Amino acid sequence: MADLSVLDLQNLRHLIGGYSTCHCKLQDYASQAQDPEVKKLFQDAANSAMKNKQDLMKFL
Repeated sequence: MADLSVLDLQNLRHLIGGYSTCHCKLQDYASQAQDPEVKKLFQDAANSAMKNKQDLMKFL
């Protein structure tokens, strides 16, 4: 893998932080949802955000 520039690292940090925030919020929304379909929708989105975060972490 090529060396990452400072700008690349800053962008990764920004994206990883954003996915982390999304994951936390979506988990919270899922825990508050009453409708099972809505709960599943939020949980699936939270899982997707976590996967994206983990995929980006591989670049570090």
